[in-house]
Amino acid sequence: LFLDEPTTGLDPRSRIELWGVIRELVSRGATLLLTTQYLEEADQLADDIVVIDHGRAIASGTADQLKAQVGGERIELVVADAARLDEAHQVVAAHAAGDIEVQVPARSLQAPIDGGVDVLTDVLQELRHRQIEISDVGIRRPTLDDVFLTLTGHVAEEPDDDAHHTDRAEVTA
Repeated sequence: LFLDEPTTGLDPRSRIELWGVIRELVSRGATLLLTTQYLEEADQLADDIVVIDHGRAIASGTADQLKAQVGGERIELVVADAARLDEAHQVVAAHAAGDIEVQVPARSLQAPIDGGVDVLTDVLQELRHRQIEISDVGIRRPTLDDVFLTLTGHVAEEPDDDAHHTDRAEVTA
C-alpha cells in the first residue's frame, strides 16, 4: 500500500487514529510505503527509513540507527538565577562529553553526555551542593528532526503547490 503524506492537514486526534489503522494493517502483514515530512510520524510508524533531500536518498536505516549517527544524549537545564549561569556551566563542564551550548537570555545549558541518568544525577547533586537552583532539567535524545538537520544542513521545506515532488525534502518510511 502506498501512502503519500497521509496525515497532512489532520488534527492531532485524527492523526493518531490513522496511525492506529496503519499499525493494524502492518500487524496483519501489509507492506506500506509511506512518504511524510512529519518526522515524528516516520519515527512512530516506520521499520526502515530513507531520508530524501531534493530527490536524492542521503541516508537509510532504522530510526535508532539514524539517530545514532547524530550523537547521543544531551543534558538540558535552565538555571533559575542568571547570575549563577557561569557556575552551573562549570558543573556541567565537569560531566560533559563535548561542547556546551549556552543560551544566556534563556539561562539554559545543553551538553552531550555519556551515562544518561547517572550523569544527570551527579550534575544535580553538585548543583544542589552549590545551592544553584534549577527551574527545568532533562535528558534529551536525538530526534529524526535532528537527523534531518544534521544530514542536510537545513530544515525540511514545506510543501508548495508549484514545487515538483523531487524538489522537496522528505522522509520515506
